[in-house]
Amino acid sequence: MTPRFQFDIRATDGRARTGTITMRRGEIRTPAFMPVGTAATVKAMKPTDVRAAGADIILGNTYHLMLRPGAERVARLGGLHHFMGWDRPILTDSGGYQVMSLSELTKRSEEGVAFASHLDGSRHLITPERSIEIQRLLGSDIVMAFDELVPTTSTREVQAAAMARSMRWAQRSRDEFDRGGTHAEGAALFGIQQGALDEGLRKASADALLGIGFDGYAVGGLAVGEGQEAMFACLDYAPGQLDPAKPRYLMGVGKPDDIVGAVERGIDMFDCVLPTRSGRNGQAFTWDGPVNIRNAKWAEDTSPLDPDSPTAGWSRAYLHHLIRSGEMLGAMLMTEHNLWFYQQLMAGLRSAIAEGRLTGFANDFRARYGRK
Repeated sequence: MTPRFQFDIRATDGRARTGTITMRRGEIRTPAFMPVGTAATVKAMKPTDVRAAGADIILGNTYHLMLRPGAERVARLGGLHHFMGWDRPILTDSGGYQVMSLSELTKRSEEGVAFASHLDGSRHLITPERSIEIQRLLGSDIVMAFDELVPTTSTREVQAAAMARSMRWAQRSRDEFDRGGTHAEGAALFGIQQGALDEGLRKASADALLGIGFDGYAVGGLAVGEGQEAMFACLDYAPGQLDPAKPRYLMGVGKPDDIVGAVERGIDMFDCVLPTRSGRNGQAFTWDGPVNIRNAKWAEDTSPLDPDSPTAGWSRAYLHHLIRSGEMLGAMLMTEHNLWFYQQLMAGLRSAIAEGRLTGFANDFRARYGRK
């Protein structure tokens, strides 16, 4: 019988690991990159093409789906997998980040966060219990605990208070998840470490999460403007504070070189809107660095973005034309290429770790990717 959730580490290289998460809807190869399907769609992509690009799992957004079309409606329509036509694992975030970053007139309390919708101004309250309920209605495979995010520039007092509240909310999330009946029997719950850039706060957060017990652990509160150097400094210690036998997920990251550096520091899972958003706006990711396809120098370039890309049948000149003309196909092809590139990067990292050559792979990647 397929386990509810099982993480097997196949090989290590330094602090990096490669392995497999096994769930009822399929296996997830780690390190893994999860394309973001904010509103029940990975923008400009069909689910079959997301899978063909190499993705084992995608991310859905609790905040956006609760507002439109509504979690209860998705449940009535058969759940998120059926609704969007994706039969493999889905991770749903808790909605906490979007509540803080997109909503107006937010009011935080021990109960939760009251906020006005960015769509129509309607008032809502999201609590740890409601966040878990929404994710249960959606039918998420990996559910995220509800947490409070504050800027890394906040005072230590503010950061400590938010971290402590997040840990209380983590316990409430755990309790609500465990009341989930058949959904809880087939899904997993991840806790989220907070503490900004403070090693002591991170340790206190990790200890609290380990005391509660989760299937996996996310490093939250990074990639919010602190810069790569500060993020890596935090990742030099934060993953090691978490259970080494469980997956470690760095939320909202990131650029290809961010991912490589985070894998070297022990991270197993990633998500980011960058490959899809950049694709729609004319930026392609390649082994030789980002390419702004809008640039006039590509107007008569007959070469593909990459000869192995699924978009290799179309030239840079044609992509330049499509993006400059605002054609829908341009966004589709650029997004498809970027998701393929990210999955190729993850496959390369997995192979390098398994073969004990991660340092060479990472150094070669950075030298080529950043040589411009």
